[in-house]
Amino acid sequence: MTVTSTTASSSYLDSLRTNSTTATAATTAGSSTIDQAGFLKLLTAQMTNQDPTAPMDSNTMVQQLSEMSTVSGITEMNSSMKSLVSELTSNRIGDAASWIGKAALLSSSTAQPLTNGGYAGEITLPSDATSMNVSLVDSSGKSVYSETLGSQKAGTVDFAWDGTEADGTTATGPLSVVVSAAGASGAIAPTVSTWSTITGVQSPAGGSSAELTTTLGTVAPTDVLSLS
Repeated sequence: MTVTSTTASSSYLDSLRTNSTTATAATTAGSSTIDQAGFLKLLTAQMTNQDPTAPMDSNTMVQQLSEMSTVSGITEMNSSMKSLVSELTSNRIGDAASWIGKAALLSSSTAQPLTNGGYAGEITLPSDATSMNVSLVDSSGKSVYSETLGSQKAGTVDFAWDGTEADGTTATGPLSVVVSAAGASGAIAPTVSTWSTITGVQSPAGGSSAELTTTLGTVAPTDVLSLS
């Protein structure tokens, strides 16, 4: 009988050890992180079950609360920033949409007809020119328009053409802007910008900023040198 009782007790203790080991493993396998609600629940349980003769260290509690407050604040700030970015993106697209139908000055030596059928642009001279000539050339290499601008000071020089050729027909773009200029020291290399009509606005896949659709292609609003 004694042996039987001892055996039974041992079996019972073994089962307790097994259950305890299983419970510990299950606890260990659980999540190692908690959210703010979980932290507060754990803190409340800790304060409720603390030893009255050895209460929880107040400094530790304050530190834990401070860390949780910081994490919570960062989470809320990230959410606010996402909302702000979304709002600003919408505003940028809305602002750019008001440009549709207007002409944008873009850094390009290619000219497309504006809404009135004409072509226009700016030539920027790095130094004074004693002579300057501008020509518009079609895709076949034919010069459809040419103008002698004479001597010009350093800076920007405007050019414009109504798009009507000598035979009365309307030129078809795109046209290449060819500029020849010379100064006291020889040939000058000017830069050319042309006016292009803005036909639409779109948001790229990332949604970070608006893009403009023009007769010269898709450009960023920051590429626009001037608006008319």
